[in-house]
Amino acid sequence: MILQFLLLIAGLLLLIKGADWLVENSSAFARKKNVSDLAVGLTIVAFGTSAPELVVNVVAAYQGHDDIVFGNVIGSNNFNLFFILGVAGLISPLLVQQTTVWKEIPISLLAAVVLYFLVNNFFLDTEGILGRGDAFILILFFLAFLYYVYTQLKDVPSTSPAAVKEISNTRIFGFIALGLAGLIIGGRLVVENAMDIASSLGVSEKIIGITIVAAGTSLPELATSVIAAFKKNNDIAVGNIVGSNIFNIFFILGLSALVKPIGYDIVFNTDLYLLFGGTILLFLFMFLGGKRKLERWEAGVLLLLYLAYTTYLVLNEL
Repeated sequence: MILQFLLLIAGLLLLIKGADWLVENSSAFARKKNVSDLAVGLTIVAFGTSAPELVVNVVAAYQGHDDIVFGNVIGSNNFNLFFILGVAGLISPLLVQQTTVWKEIPISLLAAVVLYFLVNNFFLDTEGILGRGDAFILILFFLAFLYYVYTQLKDVPSTSPAAVKEISNTRIFGFIALGLAGLIIGGRLVVENAMDIASSLGVSEKIIGITIVAAGTSLPELATSVIAAFKKNNDIAVGNIVGSNIFNIFFILGLSALVKPIGYDIVFNTDLYLLFGGTILLFLFMFLGGKRKLERWEAGVLLLLYLAYTTYLVLNEL
């Protein structure tokens, strides 16, 4: 089992480095085109940092590991919301633009609600399966979100340094290609060795997916938001998390279900309830007093809630 752990770590490192190259160079290209920081955070950075979840989920869906597919996305979203924003907010209080409070956070809640209704058979009678019909609904929501970002944020001025202009497109696209290669290889290593570890330890795929795999694939979001918090770039720190959560559900689960219909275990409903509550709590923290800021004590509450729930999950599995 030691070999599986080492290969799992190697896969996560490849995912992180691949996502780093993808995010850094995609963002550089966008900023050369004068795209704003918030737009970059909600789209390119969110997509790039969600790339590990995308690769892991597509591989897991193709191989029929349904609990890994849902555990990875729902677990990643909870990790993003509670742990990463908790850590970033403890580093520096996060003040964000008004649109983040009134539009992007509610859209991330909408994504979770739509997923809940789809997998619990409120829209289509798919008997506990996220089928291809459901996938098309998720993809349509994703396209609508992209259109919203384009129409609402395209005119916000970029604050990026002029030095970005000097980076050649050849170098940018070369590193994007290397990043994608790292993601593909790393994703396969993560899925295959996570399954071996789960089998060796006698724990469920759900627990492995919602803890080890979810936290591992969310490391790019963690690094991005923590660095942004240190640099006081709050729009990137928060936009990255909110955008990633929207991407994870609408795009990644949608694409995963297009690859192969995914069976849904209703035990994940509890994790979705946590995601609902956390998103509403984040909105209230940002909304109260009209300050649009996540204070340190509020970030601490998010972090403690995540640690308490994760402890409960692990102890319940033993």
